[in-house]
Amino acid sequence: MAKDSTNAKQKGGNKIVKYFRDLKSEIKKVVWPSRSQVINNTGVVLVLCVICGVVLAGIDFGLSQLVELLLDIK
Repeated sequence: MAKDSTNAKQKGGNKIVKYFRDLKSEIKKVVWPSRSQVINNTGVVLVLCVICGVVLAGIDFGLSQLVELLLDIK
């Protein structure tokens, strides 16, 4: 019985070692963006966030004015 538990621990340990070996090989395959690409993409995201915020604020303001007009709330 002692041999069975030892074999089970070794198999589990081998799976963990294999997982980290596979992880390391996959990380080597990743193509990381350059610093300029990251800065450019960050700028694009920030500009789009501002544009979306302005559009949503305009829609919110317009709809609130419409509701006030329809309900004659002052």
